[in-house]
Amino acid sequence: MFLIEHRGELITRDQIVARLWGQGVFLDTDNSINGAIRKIRQALRDNPEQPQFIQTITGRGYLFIAAVIDPVIEPVTEPDLPEVEKKNGNHIPEPDLDSIGAATPVEGKAGTGSGKRWKVAVAGAGLLALVVAGYFYSHRARKLTDKDTIVLADFTNTTGDPVFDGTLRRGLAVQLEQSPFLSIIPEERAEHALLLMGQPADARLTPELAREVCERTASAAVLEGTIANLGARYVLGLRARNCRTGNILDEEQTQAARKEDVLNALSDMASKFRSRVGESLAGVSKHDTPLAEATTSSLEALKAYSTAWKLQGSAGSAAVVPLFKHATEIDPQFALAYVALGRMYGDIGESDLSADSTSKAYELRNRVSDREKLFITAAYDMQVTGNMERAQQTCELFAQAYPRDYAPHAFLSGMVYPITAKYEKAMEEANKVIELDPDFVVGYWNLAYSYQYLGRLREAEETLHRAEDRKLEIPDFLVQRYDIAFLKGDTAGMQKAAVSGQGKSGAEDWISDHEAFALAYSGRLHEAGKMLQHAEQLAQQGGQQEEAALFEAAAALREGWFGNSSAARRHAATALKLSRDREVEYGAAFALALAHDTARSEELANDLEKRFPDDTSVKFSYLPALRGRLALNRDEPAKAVELLQVAAPYELGAAHSSMHGFFGALYPVYVRGDAYLAAHKGAEAAAEFQKILDHRAVVVSDPIGALARLELGRAYSMSGDRAKAESAYEEFLALWKNADPDVPILKEAKVEYGNVKVRQRVPVR
Repeated sequence: MFLIEHRGELITRDQIVARLWGQGVFLDTDNSINGAIRKIRQALRDNPEQPQFIQTITGRGYLFIAAVIDPVIEPVTEPDLPEVEKKNGNHIPEPDLDSIGAATPVEGKAGTGSGKRWKVAVAGAGLLALVVAGYFYSHRARKLTDKDTIVLADFTNTTGDPVFDGTLRRGLAVQLEQSPFLSIIPEERAEHALLLMGQPADARLTPELAREVCERTASAAVLEGTIANLGARYVLGLRARNCRTGNILDEEQTQAARKEDVLNALSDMASKFRSRVGESLAGVSKHDTPLAEATTSSLEALKAYSTAWKLQGSAGSAAVVPLFKHATEIDPQFALAYVALGRMYGDIGESDLSADSTSKAYELRNRVSDREKLFITAAYDMQVTGNMERAQQTCELFAQAYPRDYAPHAFLSGMVYPITAKYEKAMEEANKVIELDPDFVVGYWNLAYSYQYLGRLREAEETLHRAEDRKLEIPDFLVQRYDIAFLKGDTAGMQKAAVSGQGKSGAEDWISDHEAFALAYSGRLHEAGKMLQHAEQLAQQGGQQEEAALFEAAAALREGWFGNSSAARRHAATALKLSRDREVEYGAAFALALAHDTARSEELANDLEKRFPDDTSVKFSYLPALRGRLALNRDEPAKAVELLQVAAPYELGAAHSSMHGFFGALYPVYVRGDAYLAAHKGAEAAAEFQKILDHRAVVVSDPIGALARLELGRAYSMSGDRAKAESAYEEFLALWKNADPDVPILKEAKVEYGNVKVRQRVPVR
């Protein structure tokens, strides 16, 4: 109708754009207009070489050249589409051209003129209106859906100011990640795609590279950003392209008067982009914290933060700690930098420092977006309070609010459900992580451990192979391969993993510690001590004081379990000098209880209760096991059993200490078994020790896995089942056939086994 209304007048492309889309809209209009004119000509059977209706004026626009007389019936006007639908580009079906029919020439007179005139009747006018409307509305930029993902390219920065490099991309990511509707591919997934493309993981994501990453990750669009100078002002642009066709889906542009206003301008652009590509206005309004509030108002702080994340994948967590610290020093109110710093400290085993940084982030949680607030709250309960029940509730809310975010599922599968002994649920959540991001390596790690805890070792290995097939590898995989080989009795596999870990930061130190556990498991304490020294030396060289303390606490426990009280006290003291971390303190306290240093152990237990009153592991594992053991030291077995009742709901879980220091899993079960032995209840004791043997894949090479066989022999002997007692003793002694001969508990076992054999030979009268 626009062309008909202005018949005989030149209509420019700009006029068509303004009429159909309005000002301030950026679309691929050239292709859309060309296609529309072509459709109209087809409908009117108009030859562009010898036009009778629409004439193209090259480089300028179009003329409608046919005459139009008054219609013989009521005119049909252009559909009056609601303004909202015009703005949002809702689909209007194309008309059926065959059923409507085309305009036809007629002979006759009109008014005072004479000769051949073209009568375009109502059908023709209506046809043009419907064709134009139908074509343009059905060929507007395709919206994104809640199934699509987006790749963010690095901003093209022509200002000459390096503070914008990487910073604006990270800021835009934070802004868009507020949206439950949109999904930005995670940094590690982009890095993985770059590696497969033969590029460095930290390569700059130019629009060309971003488009290839987009295709490799089956994403829908690439979002390209630009920043340039316009005198003293800054001009920012965003353009979304379909990564397969190159078609523009949306385009935005804005200006900032000063450098300090750039982040606010970026926030405004991001909000407009979200609404224009399909997110509801209600959704944008609900989750739209300005970038300066969600992150920081300091470009320099955001630059340090962005650089740290860019390097983390290739350089490792320890290397980027100084950058995250620098970001918090520039802006002490930068909550996201604190939570990132806490995560890096957690990765390198510095849980005290991790708790400090995460606590600071929690204090500042009202300065972030809704998504980041959920993330920080969940991290706070997992790393600081240790309250897994509350962390689970937060993660469930997180998953409901952001169904496309893998973070809550990673939290549930990696820590919450294993600690609370919900291994099947952990497996389900880990599978969700992989489904949401098949290149997130932690998803495979969590899934492999879920299978391991369930005793499904073959599936655990297959999971690690799946990650390997995708070229995903972390040092932790080598440690787990070592443990799986241990559980299978595969000495060659253990050796292979140990050799593979040599010289690798984050692998050699931990594998050396696990080698010490494996040696002690078979009673070879002297060799275990040498391996401990190697592991601790590596930790100290890497500046990992807390890690070294955990190794010492584990050594103290091994000595305590095997009856070397003086050595247990010595290692416990060394551990506590290095760190007062929660797991270090627990390991030292339990070792001191085994060494009958009751007063010092009680002091540490009280400190744990005071410092971590809501911690799930402390409440339901550490304190019950410690106080039960101390009750046995006082010859109060009934009291010990009573104190251990609280542990029952989570007693088969992987305690926090078993994830960090590789000790502590099922300790309440073991102590309860000892309490029943002390109370001369052999059958009840046997049931407890059998639980440990039935959950070997949770205990792995903690000494209680070996000692449970000995204790089972004692329980069967007490209950009068001599045959089972003899068998249990023989299993233990076979396991310890190469043990150090001076280990106190081995000497006791040999004497007890001899007594069982003698009683077996006494005839029953």
